[in-house]
Amino acid sequence: MSEENLIGTEAGISTSIVQQPLPEITIASLREQALGLLQYASERIIRTIDDTKSATEDLSIIAKSKKWLEDKRKEYVTPLNNQAKVINDTFKLVSDPLNQADKITRDKILAFREEQERKRREVEAIEAEKLALARREAELKDGEITIDLTPIEKPDAVPDRIITDIGTSNQRDNWKWQVTDLSQVPREYLMINAGMVTPIVKASKGKLTIPGIRIYNEPIIAVNTK
Repeated sequence: MSEENLIGTEAGISTSIVQQPLPEITIASLREQALGLLQYASERIIRTIDDTKSATEDLSIIAKSKKWLEDKRKEYVTPLNNQAKVINDTFKLVSDPLNQADKITRDKILAFREEQERKRREVEAIEAEKLALARREAELKDGEITIDLTPIEKPDAVPDRIITDIGTSNQRDNWKWQVTDLSQVPREYLMINAGMVTPIVKASKGKLTIPGIRIYNEPIIAVNTK
């Protein structure tokens, strides 16, 4: 049994299309009507109040058509999205522990490398201190040195690249950042929190003043269908 069939069978996942798309003839007909409305809107001239009434009627037709189209789209898409969620959740049963094992192993390799380098630096620091003490002692005792200058065994350096029969690993730089003082960050690196500003501006209805931000009204046409 293939891996695909195995996963599909064990998880109870159906790989068939949930619902066939709208017939081509229906799509063609709907598109023709939509293009007709588009052409009429492009050629429309509004000079009188009656013209706005006629335009409002068309807007109502368009609004109803858009709602029907969106409802129909959801009718087709929702089962597919639900099935996709089931599939994604099923595969995550395997991918989650794999990702955790991957991270744990990588972290342990990095920790080992860091500890090896720490030990090597410590040995080098001790050797440097011993040599400095030996020089001071030699100056004090006319060249006599009693300090043991036998080199301390230094841990092996971890190779930049680890090569095995089935793969390799190597440590690469991965520069990151974090804010330490927001007031010192150059303005070109800052971003407006639109998710916070927009609802506040809408709720204020023009009564709010925010330094550095122009708040203005840009009217839109709201359509309510019957």
